[in-house]
Amino acid sequence: MTRIVHTEGESNTSKARRDWLAKSIGPASAPLLARDSDAFMHQSLSSPCVSTIARAEGIWIEDLDGRRYMDFHGNSVHHIGYGHPRLKAAIARQMDDLPFAPRRFTNEPAVALAEKLAQIAPGDLGKTLFTTGGSDANEVALKIARAATGRFKTVSFWDAFHGAGMGAASVGGEATFRSHIAGPLIPGAEHVAPFACYRCPYNHAGPDVCGLACAKMVEYVLGREGDVAAVIAEPMRAVPYVPPPGFWRAVREACDRHGALLIFDEIPTGLGKTGRMFAFEHDEVIPDIVTLGKALGGGILPIAACVARRDLDVCGDFAIGHYTHEKNPVTARAALTTIEIIEDENLVERAAELGDHAMTVLADRLADCAIVGDIRGRGLMFGVEIVEDHADKTPGNARAERIYYACLDAGLSFKISQGCVLTLSPPMTILKEDLDRALDIVVAAIRDAEP
Repeated sequence: MTRIVHTEGESNTSKARRDWLAKSIGPASAPLLARDSDAFMHQSLSSPCVSTIARAEGIWIEDLDGRRYMDFHGNSVHHIGYGHPRLKAAIARQMDDLPFAPRRFTNEPAVALAEKLAQIAPGDLGKTLFTTGGSDANEVALKIARAATGRFKTVSFWDAFHGAGMGAASVGGEATFRSHIAGPLIPGAEHVAPFACYRCPYNHAGPDVCGLACAKMVEYVLGREGDVAAVIAEPMRAVPYVPPPGFWRAVREACDRHGALLIFDEIPTGLGKTGRMFAFEHDEVIPDIVTLGKALGGGILPIAACVARRDLDVCGDFAIGHYTHEKNPVTARAALTTIEIIEDENLVERAAELGDHAMTVLADRLADCAIVGDIRGRGLMFGVEIVEDHADKTPGNARAERIYYACLDAGLSFKISQGCVLTLSPPMTILKEDLDRALDIVVAAIRDAEP
């Protein structure tokens, strides 16, 4: 069973959650929710679940009681929507042809996928390893960086998310995935403050005043440490947060000066969601390693990839991945077909066009709203920050939660990031009229929450 909503930073026992559950869970869903709570270990952002799911198709999910929601969350896997007919047919054919390949035996779909990733990736990003999830892909990237540089330290950002594994949590910066771990995390994981233009005093003074102090902090730490293997980061934070112009170019140049590799985690943002095939293309930089996942399996199967520069193929004498499903022909076929669908249906361009439309609509209709602190994003990954006080930008966490449940009542599911950011990420296949209907729901809920 998969939960249909996900509110980052929300307590499983919050009053808004309890009130919604009391009035919204139907008789068909309640027994399965109880069984789920009994069977699964409880953890933040997961079990106990908030509802059930019985069907998923296109942009829609439906629970056991027949309640339907437009899914603007989807754990970032549903770039091409749920259950794309072409993808399901390709998976079925592959299962008939070749369902599995033991390690050390190659197969056509796996090789074709690796070649396709090298084709769509810019620069010399041409050598690949597959994993079953994004956290593992990031750990493979970190191993490559250690082997290639002979160093072990990393620089990453507070508030970043790179996965739940021990290494990925160490370079990540979200408290939810770090604070419960008894004892030290992986040594050498240095953190700096993330770019945060909206709250930066230099940015408030105007674009000409910004001196990219955030990027200079990365350079400072690289120089101070002197032996950093890699900077690992999200090129655009999926919360969402767009970097300031020139930020990644400055970081790229700092990495080059100090001999550190640049690893971009494109697990939620890659494959077109931001209006470019890779989010880093907006900033005209190329990393040394990029990781992909989530949507790579088309919203059906789990697969992730670590794609590195060809000259970083330096780990041949030892294992850095060695996963049982490393070259699974079925998951590889799913990923290859997903990329082909994105290309053939021009979904990257569609994400750019619809994203511009959504941002314009929200900016126009919420321009005078006192509880909206910021509207930001790229492509079909955008968000609205809810505040209590527009003057000092006091986060409006409780108000954002009420807005969230009002939208859920109206048939729209998304997530809240950073406690107060309504984070909207619809499939790239969404019809414009469905997008407009969702925007109407969001605007109405925000307006109703105004003091």
